Amino acid sequence: MTQLKNCCLFSLLALTVAGGCGSAQTPPANETGATSKAAAEAPASEKDRAEAYYNFTLGHMYAELAGSYGSRGDYATKAIEYYRAAMRLDPRTSFLADELADLYLQTQKIADAVSEYQGALKKNPNDITARRILGRIYIRMIGDSTQNRVNEKMLSQAIEQYSKIVELQPDDTDTWLMLGRLYKIAQNSPESEKAYKKVLAQDPDNEDALTGLAMVYSDLGDTRNAMEVLKKVAERKPDLRTLTALAASYEQLREYGLAAQTLQRALELQPGNSELERSLAQNLMFSQQYDAALKTYQTLAKEDPRDFVPWLRISQIYRQQRNLAKSREASDKARQLEPNNLEIRYNEVNLLEAEGKTKEALALMQQILDSTARHSYSQAERENRVALLEKLGLMYRIDEQYDQAAEAFRQISAVDPQLAARSEAQVVDTYRMGREFTKAEQAYDAAVKKFPTDRVLKTVWANLLSDTGRNKEAAEQMKAMLDGKNDRDTWLSLAQIYEKSRDYGGMANSIDQAEKLSNSKDEKEAVLFMRGAMYEKQKKFDAAEEQFRKVINLNPQNASALNYLGYMFADRNVRLQEAHELISKALDQDPNNGAFLDSLGWVYYRQGKLDDAERALVRALERVSKDPTVHDHLGDVYFHQGKIKDAITQWEFSLKEWQQTPPVDREVSEMAKVQKKLEGARVRLARENSTVRDNKQ
Repeated sequence: MTQLKNCCLFSLLALTVAGGCGSAQTPPANETGATSKAAAEAPASEKDRAEAYYNFTLGHMYAELAGSYGSRGDYATKAIEYYRAAMRLDPRTSFLADELADLYLQTQKIADAVSEYQGALKKNPNDITARRILGRIYIRMIGDSTQNRVNEKMLSQAIEQYSKIVELQPDDTDTWLMLGRLYKIAQNSPESEKAYKKVLAQDPDNEDALTGLAMVYSDLGDTRNAMEVLKKVAERKPDLRTLTALAASYEQLREYGLAAQTLQRALELQPGNSELERSLAQNLMFSQQYDAALKTYQTLAKEDPRDFVPWLRISQIYRQQRNLAKSREASDKARQLEPNNLEIRYNEVNLLEAEGKTKEALALMQQILDSTARHSYSQAERENRVALLEKLGLMYRIDEQYDQAAEAFRQISAVDPQLAARSEAQVVDTYRMGREFTKAEQAYDAAVKKFPTDRVLKTVWANLLSDTGRNKEAAEQMKAMLDGKNDRDTWLSLAQIYEKSRDYGGMANSIDQAEKLSNSKDEKEAVLFMRGAMYEKQKKFDAAEEQFRKVINLNPQNASALNYLGYMFADRNVRLQEAHELISKALDQDPNNGAFLDSLGWVYYRQGKLDDAERALVRALERVSKDPTVHDHLGDVYFHQGKIKDAITQWEFSLKEWQQTPPVDREVSEMAKVQKKLEGARVRLARENSTVRDNKQ
């Protein structure tokens, strides 16, 4: 009785608000609330809206009573009647249809409602009320989106109803908004985008439409537009959902610093949210804000001592900072918590590499692969195994174990046959880099029979042709691949071919064409670097420096540009202190890189620090034992140390490696210099030996 009294009081309040519409009558039970097109398009009068609100209030009261008393038929019937009356009076108010549809669902009268309103549409296809109710019912029957179960038939029927409504009411933003959501569920991104833009054309600041449009752009892979839309929402009304979505867009664009800033704003709205803190720490790490990331991960480690992830990330950060002792300490703590975790074991491989323990790193990587081998793999396991095999292949290749590298790459196709072409291309490229050209051609001949149209395989073949002096054929191969789709990479590959044939005009044109197609920061870096290398080869050193400076300005951590510029100074015996600083920065990022170690040894030699030069060059040869230039440099160091025999040995190695270098890469002038130094050293050694014999006599 108390509940009924309260409902009556609510009704009286509604009557007062509505302007005292006490004369409204309960409609007959057989009326559906149907409306014509003309009635639907015409705005309701103040009187109609007041009466509609009155009828809605009574309908809402009876709906609550029906719910409280087990969906009693008489209460439900009266609720339906009053809702219908409200809709007939104000058909443009969409929430009335939602309330009525929910009531049908609550009272399990779905079949009756669908039959009734489909019948109404047969009599009047422009009955917007019927379409709203049917659309709402179909939406509620689409399925459970959290479990990715969608009733495609219900989805299609809901879209059909709401599409017809906007034909009749083109300015109905609520219905356009619903259509945008439905099309997104149907994965029809273009139509979803169109629907959201219809809303924004009438209401440019509609938050739901802006957020929905951003998600559509994200689905289309248009991350930059998604980000711009979300920025607009976040500036107007920052909330947790918008800020986290904006941060995700920044992550996809690899704008990790901006992602971190956005997540910090989100944390201000919800302090202590551990998921946000984890995301923030990760983006701080990816944006190389290592101190801030370290502090956040240390806090997370204290908050949950059983969680291995913070310790793993702490180890990775310390490794990047070259604090290998602390990196190992953190790695050990992570391994104690999760000894069999694949990511922790993989981190150990990287740590061993950073420590210069290549053999141990290779052994551990092979052990990881052996222990995770299966007869069959899930999709996630397959992706992980491919990544591990690629890493193993690259490690073997860097260690100049080319057969083992090729075998690792071959295993990829067995794990994922869809990657077989890429796997074969890696095998060909491995033998090419190891100067085993016969094996490379044999591998290519076998692969091209299986994958005659694969672009990666064709590119590797063009590089192999170029390495073996068939530059014209290589260039024609690359030009034939220009298709208007993947042209940027093709132009860059063509530039490398022209570089080997010393056709700097062709190289410059290819770089220019690639630059026109370069949009991201990484793409621009690659073009600038290649142009810098071209100028250096032409001995246009000022122009080369300008290009490398541009690379470093774009990315101060570009190790290759830092090393190239530093070596260019050292080789010309100028600005040696700056050269040392540049090369040291490159080595901070890749301390075991053979080319970087050679550069360091060469700058030490130029500075007269012969012992330091010797140590660096010996380490370089451990990584690149077949590089004739490194042998030449070490020969120079030994000669100036008075170690004539050792110098002769290194220059002999240098000549041997030059002779085994592909003709296209062979630098005759450099070979002549080594030959002259070798002959001079032999003469000097002979004289010294003669003097020693004379003294003994």
